[in-house]
Amino acid sequence: MFYQLYEMNHAAMAPFRATADAMRLAYSNPLNPLTHTVMGRTLAAGFEVFERVTRRYGKPEFGLATTTVDGQTVAVREEIVWQKPFCNLIHFNRDLPAGSAPGPRILIVAPMSGHYATLLRGTVEALMQGADVYITDWVDARMVPVTDGDFDLDDYIDYVIDMVHHLGADTHLVAVCQPAVPVLAAVAVMEANNDPLYPSSMTLMGGPIDTRINPTAVNELAQNKPLDWFRDNVIMNVPWPQPGVMRSVYPGFLQLSGFMSMNLDRHMIAHKDFYMHLVKNDGDSAEKHRDFYDEYLAVMDLTAEFYLQTVDTVFIKHSLPKGEMMHRGKLVDTKAIRNVALLTVEGENDDISGIGQTQAAQTICPNIPDEKRMHYLQPDVGHYGVFNGSRFRKEIAPRIIAFATQQSRSVKQSRVKRVIKGGKSA
Repeated sequence: MFYQLYEMNHAAMAPFRATADAMRLAYSNPLNPLTHTVMGRTLAAGFEVFERVTRRYGKPEFGLATTTVDGQTVAVREEIVWQKPFCNLIHFNRDLPAGSAPGPRILIVAPMSGHYATLLRGTVEALMQGADVYITDWVDARMVPVTDGDFDLDDYIDYVIDMVHHLGADTHLVAVCQPAVPVLAAVAVMEANNDPLYPSSMTLMGGPIDTRINPTAVNELAQNKPLDWFRDNVIMNVPWPQPGVMRSVYPGFLQLSGFMSMNLDRHMIAHKDFYMHLVKNDGDSAEKHRDFYDEYLAVMDLTAEFYLQTVDTVFIKHSLPKGEMMHRGKLVDTKAIRNVALLTVEGENDDISGIGQTQAAQTICPNIPDEKRMHYLQPDVGHYGVFNGSRFRKEIAPRIIAFATQQSRSVKQSRVKRVIKGGKSA
């Protein structure tokens, strides 16, 4: 009944939240003389902080209306080009300048780990300046009726394969964090089946390929608890009146609580600073806080079967690096990968996927030729910095685009240096 109590609490807070928002507006109105006083700003700041920490954050928008191609600003249109009950495939269609090449076709596989695909807004923004970008927009499980069936790790792998088939040959996969395992498995399945539409390359970024290497707090929690503990403690049924009522899910608010508890002092200080920025009328700093937490606090539910199978396969049994992972009753053989190029990217300070966990893909795919593989370790970034921020834009994104371009089937293959650490090649 915990999910139901959560919903009841949210509903019970609605009148107080509405009152606080109305009072915030009253004390922020330029026609109110108190608005221009410290007392007025203090009251408005308190009401806004209360309203923001008690609200439910909806799915954000990508909001990428333009990009820069060959030095020119061009319009971008979001188009859903493929869809199934649990996922929409979005294409960021650019109005390219005359004579400009579209660049490699990149399919970003966003993580299904509690946040929406919009968390990768910066990833999309950086890559689409030099590539034709698509992204998986996973659907909140509580919004999917139970009549649409289940969705587990095997279905995830099938979805990836179906999307690659839809986009056609010479597609390049980029998996951010959680999807590194199912993407690698999907490529192995395609290669084992001699699928002619296999992707030209896959880039795995900060993913848990082998969590036995440099385990983090997240890895240790999953390793130290039996699967039944997760089933008994974190799996709940979606309450009425959501469309997915009675669907068994891992609620997004539980995932968010776990993430925030890891750095609770940092979040508390951020909200205190936000309050002080509002009191001091520091609009720019306050707006940065709003932008970050509007994204960070927007969460989605995961189907119970997907969550439990992922915990069991990836974090408890380590099935993929052991060569024991199954898909639809057949063994996933990463040694079958011979034609798909592999780029692995890690962050030096990653506290979610430790150093070496993603690079392990290079070891379990021994039959990929040297000229088709590369590893890059980005100094001075944590997990978020692997796919977002200034270092991603300047250091990582150009490498992804260059690697995909070099590995495209339409381009003559050339020797690719295996970058081991920022600024150093081998």
